[in-house]
Amino acid sequence: MPAAALGPGLLLAAAGAIAFSGKAIIVKLAYRYGVDAVTLIMYRMLFALPLFAALAWWAGRGKPPLTRRDALVISGLGFSGYYLASYLDFLGLQYISASLERLILYLNPTLVLLFGVLFFGQKVRAQQLLALAVSYAGVLLVFGHELTITGPYTALGAALVFGSAVSYAVYLVYSGQEVQRLGALRLTGWATLVACVLCLLQFLLLRPLSAAVVAPEVLGLSVLNATLCTFAPVVMVMLAIERVGATMTAQVGMIGPLSTVLLGVWLLDESLNAWIVAGTVLVLLGVGLLARVRPNIGEA
Repeated sequence: MPAAALGPGLLLAAAGAIAFSGKAIIVKLAYRYGVDAVTLIMYRMLFALPLFAALAWWAGRGKPPLTRRDALVISGLGFSGYYLASYLDFLGLQYISASLERLILYLNPTLVLLFGVLFFGQKVRAQQLLALAVSYAGVLLVFGHELTITGPYTALGAALVFGSAVSYAVYLVYSGQEVQRLGALRLTGWATLVACVLCLLQFLLLRPLSAAVVAPEVLGLSVLNATLCTFAPVVMVMLAIERVGATMTAQVGMIGPLSTVLLGVWLLDESLNAWIVAGTVLVLLGVGLLARVRPNIGEA
């Protein structure tokens, strides 16, 4: 790897992870103005739509047009990975802290492993089982602490966010072949466009047009969410993978949960206690252990 690409690649990976983690903070700030999840995610996707349309066009230049099969696959991936995952995440953030939300979403690698075992017959190793146990112990530690403070709403919020993690893991499992065929940026652009349209239709079906009248602060936060915490990190992470590889990008991305915790303390007045610190350390340790396991021969 050229030394000249290492520094910028690591910076892009770190910036992308921090920007992604800011999404939960912005959503929590927006909820203070009385907006609901359906309206909030509509505005996020409305402002993101032209950006991802431009990305899909740019990434598809000089390439064969999409086939009917491509359109069907992209629609399914967009529904699972960007519409349903985002909507469940926004719903869950109404009930739990940004710190717990980020830790639950960071279980994605463990869910991908579980799907590989359940649906594709992959063999699981002892170190992978240990990684799973450590990661889930960390989430349960923080979940148990919040449960004693906010009661049953914590369970509802955690279940919704975990559903979001499952939905995105399905996207990750089934998008691998399409990424190789269509390219990561082109697939991301089109799949996100599908999610944008679904979020807009959801708002039109479930809310009167008068619900679009929100506080100016909500509009400003939605613009930030669409640009700084949605479009920009997608591009930064892809550029980082191009420079330093997926493994190193994923390892640098482990600062994501930590940055969410710190931003939550700073901007949301969330508490920083021994439970959150211990849970974060366990989740990061578990994901780190999982990342160090070499795949078995014949595994995808």
